[in-house]
Amino acid sequence: MAVGGDYDYDSRGAGYAQQRRADPRIAAHIHAALGDARTVLNVGAGAGSYEPTDRYVLAVEPSAVMRAQRPAGLGLAIEAVAERLPLDDRSVDAVMAVATVHQWPDMARGLAELRRVSRGPVVVVAFDGTAMERFWLTAYAPELIGAELARYPGLEAVAAGVGRDAEIRTVPIPLDCTDGFTEAFYGRPERLLDPAVRRAQSSWGFVGPEVEPRFVEALSADLASGAWDARHGALRTQATYDGALRIIVGHP
Repeated sequence: MAVGGDYDYDSRGAGYAQQRRADPRIAAHIHAALGDARTVLNVGAGAGSYEPTDRYVLAVEPSAVMRAQRPAGLGLAIEAVAERLPLDDRSVDAVMAVATVHQWPDMARGLAELRRVSRGPVVVVAFDGTAMERFWLTAYAPELIGAELARYPGLEAVAAGVGRDAEIRTVPIPLDCTDGFTEAFYGRPERLLDPAVRRAQSSWGFVGPEVEPRFVEALSADLASGAWDARHGALRTQATYDGALRIIVGHP
């Protein structure tokens, strides 16, 4: 078990900052949900993606490898986990947690901690596992999608944990998305053949060793023959994709 989560970023997190760069259009949704908060806690902050630079941000991240990848100029990052936040009650204006809740050993406790320390909104970016089944990757690596379905929590459970009148919103994924999660390449399948891209996607760490080479062989063959384009080619020019990406906003 990884420190603070289900994936060992200290041994496998090198290169995340290069491949998982914040997409400005997704960032705009997150920053708007933070409202007028001036002090923000970023929990499960990783290498600092999506942290606003026009507010005071304190980051919480258990992995030393991920903290070391934070760009110069970002706020302080401390070693801690979501379930035990070293902050007083209602000590920040807002809390954000991006693509992290599915990795927490005790999500309910972690969300309760986010709610405890926030005076205002709690903003969680997560994935709807049921929507992943619509993604074309299912045909090439069903084990990967199965692993994600097992990891991703139900969004209603997340909403219940972040506060009253929680909203769940779909976030459109841009065709040229700079954040390299799997669905970011919905119209650029060749990018998923790059080992560096896959190394920055934790889901590949939850499937057997035979899955990845089989996936590369099958997708490569379909791209070479034109079979992928015959089935999914329209995605190459589709400006956005409504996939599994969601933003959940809860209030005090």
